[in-house]
Amino acid sequence: MVLAPNKALPGGKEEPKFVPGTAASYPSHQTSEKVTIGVKAYFDDEDVRPVFGKKNPYNYGVLPVLVVIQNDGPKTIRVKTLQAVWVSPDRDRVEATPAKDVRYLRGPQRPPEIGTGPASIPKLASHKNPLDTWEIEGRAFAAQMLPPGQSASGFFYFQTGYQRGANLYLSGLQEAESGKELLYFEIPIVEK
Repeated sequence: MVLAPNKALPGGKEEPKFVPGTAASYPSHQTSEKVTIGVKAYFDDEDVRPVFGKKNPYNYGVLPVLVVIQNDGPKTIRVKTLQAVWVSPDRDRVEATPAKDVRYLRGPQRPPEIGTGPASIPKLASHKNPLDTWEIEGRAFAAQMLPPGQSASGFFYFQTGYQRGANLYLSGLQEAESGKELLYFEIPIVEK
């Protein structure tokens, strides 16, 4: 992950902007058929803040996993069909939750009522859903095709906790011209 200046904050401080690194720069990466995929699970508040701000999705039951794909082969790769599955150390499988559905995993809280009885009125305090932020969908993996020499990155979201010894299983990458499926990737998740 590279942090670049984003915008000036009051007091002259720069807010860090999230820029993913190259696929091979992540400790958890794998290369097959000239395609390199790097992954990183985001659960630690220190890592999450530059990406998702103050609201850490992991604290609300959602594990964000960054996937960076680099195509060093001679053919365009179709990534639209990419499927991601989190595989725990005891081989339990958790499929990725679509980014557009993450906001519905935790609904907004009902405001507490003032007083008692039928004439009670709710407080007007705002209880915004912490998973309803632009970063969840805005940073999701959304690439359709990956031309030779290019890379794409984005997050997949899993309703699971981080477990040491887990793997990310990725399948469904295809050569765009022939439709031939590339080998699957099973990448062990390594911390930092």
